[in-house]
Amino acid sequence: MTSKQYINNRTLLIAAPFKGDALSLQKVLQEQYATRALPNLVSLSSAIGEQTGLIILTEEALVGDVACFGNALDQQPAWSEIPIILLASSQGRSGRDTDLARRRLPSSAGHVIALERPLSSASLLSAVAAAWRARERQFDMRDRLAELAEERGRLHILLENVPVGISFMDKQGQSLISNPLYRQYLPRGVIPSKDSTEMPSWEGLDPQGNRLAPDMYPGARALRGESATGVEFRHRSEDEGESWRRVSAVPLFDQSREIIGAAAVIVDINEEKHAELSLRRFNEELEIQVQARTQELKAVIGQLKKESDERLRAEERLRHSFKMEAVGQLTGGIAHDFNNMLTGVIGSLDLIKMRLAKGNTDGIDRFMEAANTSAQRAASLTQRLLAFSRRQSLNAQAVSVNQLVLALQDLLYGSVPEHLNLIFDLSDEDPWICADANQLENAILNLVINARDATPEGGTLTVSTRLDPSESADEPGTVVIEIRDTGCGIPPGVLDKVMEPFFTTKPIGQGTGLGLSMVYGFAKQSNGRLDIESTPEVGTTVSIVLPEHPRAIPDSPPASGATVPGKGQSILLVEDDDSVRLINQEVLRELGYEVTTARDAEEALKHFHALDHVDLLVTDVGLPGMNGRQLAEVIQHAAPQLPVLFLTGYAAGARDRADFLGPHMQLLTKPFSLDALASRVADMLAHSEQMKSSGAETL
Repeated sequence: MTSKQYINNRTLLIAAPFKGDALSLQKVLQEQYATRALPNLVSLSSAIGEQTGLIILTEEALVGDVACFGNALDQQPAWSEIPIILLASSQGRSGRDTDLARRRLPSSAGHVIALERPLSSASLLSAVAAAWRARERQFDMRDRLAELAEERGRLHILLENVPVGISFMDKQGQSLISNPLYRQYLPRGVIPSKDSTEMPSWEGLDPQGNRLAPDMYPGARALRGESATGVEFRHRSEDEGESWRRVSAVPLFDQSREIIGAAAVIVDINEEKHAELSLRRFNEELEIQVQARTQELKAVIGQLKKESDERLRAEERLRHSFKMEAVGQLTGGIAHDFNNMLTGVIGSLDLIKMRLAKGNTDGIDRFMEAANTSAQRAASLTQRLLAFSRRQSLNAQAVSVNQLVLALQDLLYGSVPEHLNLIFDLSDEDPWICADANQLENAILNLVINARDATPEGGTLTVSTRLDPSESADEPGTVVIEIRDTGCGIPPGVLDKVMEPFFTTKPIGQGTGLGLSMVYGFAKQSNGRLDIESTPEVGTTVSIVLPEHPRAIPDSPPASGATVPGKGQSILLVEDDDSVRLINQEVLRELGYEVTTARDAEEALKHFHALDHVDLLVTDVGLPGMNGRQLAEVIQHAAPQLPVLFLTGYAAGARDRADFLGPHMQLLTKPFSLDALASRVADMLAHSEQMKSSGAETL
């Protein structure tokens, strides 16, 4: 028979000088344990190793070299204490004689069970089983200690190599754990002492550039229970010049919400600050050069046509340089935002790992929420970039503009201050368009926020809709969505640039210049346009103009959003990203589906032909080699009614879903929640089953 002990290669060693004793013991034990009989203590000592599960000694074996046996036990690892069962011969003697036999064992024999002979097989097996379980617990503890050591090593490597300085301080501000970058960032290699929670030779500055008092430094504030982020420190020296760091710190609490210390992060922003200063100097110098060149061109503009053409070319180069400068500003802003978001994700995950390593799960949901919030912010920024580039996947459908604006009323009212009068002037004709409702909502919200920022002193903000009929009866009209404000207006020299990519009038760090560009990209991608009219000190009107669309017939009420568990349906999941594939696979299996995974189209086709049946194909669009859309066509050629769910973060061919999707196909845009994935899969499988049932009844 094969048992767990045989699988684990554990060995039960028997030391019995009398061959009859050894044979009897092996006969009783060998069906459940891998046994090995040895004639004396010297042989036993040589056979002892890490995989020794148990030792059985007869009293007669103790006449041998007990010291040799003790040395073998001493050489065992610290976690190992091999159980020993001593079989003593009573022969009418008192228990005191058994104790004498036990005392002959070496001092390193810690776990000893003394049994008197004769004894039954059941008693022996019971004692061996109990000792064996104790030994198995030792092996389990060894494995757990090894896992903990490995996890500790990985965390140490992460801490040593993370590209920011990290430190964990106790209540007195003494650094308990810090990585090399944290120590490197401190002036002249000084490590924080018990009496110094911050960097005394560094000058902390508030957002206005004023010097901070030491008790307002991030570490000191964190030890008082506050969270301090993004505090900039400046250090000047004759040798190194001016250096900049950004410091953030958060308090650490125990289970009773008592402060037990603080965590601090230091980021080197020296290049960023110097680049910012260089950019300012460059702008000033460039402006001077532009003004000088413009004056020169104006002086000779009427003399020669050639010089006039040269002036036009110079202005074009100048505009290009401004755009390139704006690209740099955008890149820095996006990198700054993504770094902040990644810091939130990485920091939260590190804290979760630390607490899990300590067995403390209190407060983990707060760190998980912080990581999720940062990730959602990153996803939102990515969607804005895709909208500007006109590469987002639009779910175009018939939309009532009036109903959409009315649904936004509460959100828009909450986005403007009380001193700003928000008015809705909606068309009586109830115009309809064909567009992505979510993207249109984002565009309207964006324009309302811009109008709000343009009227800081109060005024009126109007959201209106109207239908402009076409001059030809055979052509549809246009639907206009206007956002008008009575704010400061836009100067003529700026009005021509507001829709240029990356252009912003906001200070550095407060805007990326993608707001109007995003709305412009959405309008163009929806076969419309964006118009802007503005008069300084009077106000601005921004109009989204989209083609009119026939009114849609109301759909049946949507089904419940509750997640429906699977019934073992077969799903073929194709995803080239290992992490995304693992997560999607696990959530689908948790819901009760049979999931087969593939990294690319070639592997997916092999699985498809090998499986008895497939109920649903879930595939990424951007696969290496054959893409997801081509894979779906090949598989649907063999199974025409097989439903296909595409997953995409960006795919040029999937921008217009109506053109991209074929029969029995749907698309889900990344990033998405696991609930959204589960709900979409359940709906598609339910619809497929209804189609099959309907077809069977027809036949």
